[in-house]
Amino acid sequence: MSCCLDTDVLCRDLVQTGLFINNEFVAGDSQIETVNPANGKVIAKVEAAGEEQVNAAVDAAEKAFEEVWSKVTPQKRRDYMLKLADLVDRDNEELSQIETLDNGKGISFSRGFDVRELAECIRYYAGWTDKVHGKVIETEGVLSYTRHEPIGVCGAIIPWNFPVLMLAWKIAPALATGNCVVIKSSELTPLSALKVAALVKEAGFPPGVLNIITGYGHITGDLLARHKKVGKIAFTGSTNVGRLVMKAAAESNLKKVTLELGGKSPNLIFDDADLDLAIKWAFRGVFFNHGQTCCAGTRIYVQEGIYDKFIEKFKEHTSKANIGHPHDEATFQGPQVSQTQYDRIMGYIDTGKKEGATVALGGKRWGEEGYYIEPTIFTDVKEDMTIMKEEIFGPVVCVSKFKTDDEAIKLANNTNYGLASAIFSESNRRCIELAKRIKAGTVWVNCVNVLHANTPFGGFKESGIGRENGEYALDNYTQVKVVKMATTLSA
Repeated sequence: MSCCLDTDVLCRDLVQTGLFINNEFVAGDSQIETVNPANGKVIAKVEAAGEEQVNAAVDAAEKAFEEVWSKVTPQKRRDYMLKLADLVDRDNEELSQIETLDNGKGISFSRGFDVRELAECIRYYAGWTDKVHGKVIETEGVLSYTRHEPIGVCGAIIPWNFPVLMLAWKIAPALATGNCVVIKSSELTPLSALKVAALVKEAGFPPGVLNIITGYGHITGDLLARHKKVGKIAFTGSTNVGRLVMKAAAESNLKKVTLELGGKSPNLIFDDADLDLAIKWAFRGVFFNHGQTCCAGTRIYVQEGIYDKFIEKFKEHTSKANIGHPHDEATFQGPQVSQTQYDRIMGYIDTGKKEGATVALGGKRWGEEGYYIEPTIFTDVKEDMTIMKEEIFGPVVCVSKFKTDDEAIKLANNTNYGLASAIFSESNRRCIELAKRIKAGTVWVNCVNVLHANTPFGGFKESGIGRENGEYALDNYTQVKVVKMATTLSA
């Protein structure tokens, strides 16, 4: 069960395609084809986990936690994690090529962002392994202190848009705090996670500490979310599926839940902004990763005094986007991840046209093969239009105008989502004031989509529960125990 690539050419020794359970690659109860989105051809068949394999992975994690991992010192956990990060760096090119082949993102982004940040996130949390501790609380007659203890077995379900990066966001804080993990990769993009699995074994992690499986969400994901031996489930994906994960957790053992869900992020561009800078960032904020980004700034609101000039320059800048084969170093935008996503996005574009919005740029298929869509700009968009309200998850943006600061905030907050937002203005006073009023987990000022392992990320409203990254994420993977020891207290 292995495959390799020279772009599309398979061989026998690069990526194992089995389920990684207890440090071994094993068969599942069925197989899933993973497809190259640049041409629609099958890359490989990977093993999919059914109930038997999910149970085996959870049992392996539980045994590893009880017998090994809970007894490993924080410093030793750190060393395992740092070794894994070093191996990721060593195999950056290999991982990047796999990620690009399976997902369709440009190779320069896989190499320079996704895989690089995988290593950096693991290193960041390796530094936390010996810094998670409780406190002593002054109480009369009793010595009271708290312990921040690992949950035990943690489950995670990750999406297809940033496969290795989302893997890092889930496993790194979980391992650092002393948990064992069962993580389900997306059935659309399973290959890079399986390559990481091989590096986990090479790094010397004890069997069962980290188990990586794949399968369909409604089968494998549901089994993991409902498993009564799993004490915490983390999910990144759509809001609708997030509701199902939360329901499954509630109906099983009330396991701890964190959800990083959808978004419809506003980007407010004021008339005192550096217009050229705002256009470059707005372009990146929408079309980075082909628009397949939960925090994409897909609702751009421009102050009316510069609106016409913005549209003219934004169209010109976007029209120069380098669309092409994912393995071309110059490619900025590759294909959407699948035929299903392609059809869904084109459906939204058709809906926008039917509801009266104007296609100022794009709106059509690009090329003759693969799942490519032209970068698309809609103008004349009303607030009640479908394309303004729903997450499209593709290279599509709506641009509208506003007059005042108060109107800008009203428009920005006119959504069920609250994942991220951006403000472009040269006035620090305005930016600080408006940042307080925007209902979103992240507010970027004069930039967009800037992420760091040491700063929290997560949403307000229907964009999720809890925070990933930074110190804040550690709380998701620990539980607090208070110990009270009688000193001068008598019965």
